[in-house]
Amino acid sequence: MAVTNQPGRFQPSDFQTGLCDFCDDCGTCCYGFFCYWCLGCSIAGDMDECCLCGLGMPIRSVYRTRYNISGSMCKDCMVVTCCPICATCQLKRDIDRRKEQGIF
Repeated sequence: MAVTNQPGRFQPSDFQTGLCDFCDDCGTCCYGFFCYWCLGCSIAGDMDECCLCGLGMPIRSVYRTRYNISGSMCKDCMVVTCCPICATCQLKRDIDRRKEQGIF
């Protein structure tokens, strides 16, 4: 029998929601808009990181790497710089969905 795939290798996926999919979770959207720093602390808590680490490019890159989500550090930097609230809400929606699916 020929091996066609390397064991343990998974194709990169994408975030489960788009960057601007605000209507997928209006609660998270409002949370991010009205209390951006609190949402960052919530993300950091979910990922067992310091509350100060919940916002920005590094946490997004760590999350992408952990769940094999396609992208790059450059793209993470651009997304977080251009639309930090959108990027943070997208990350929180993805975490919440993975929790519901039992894969977080």
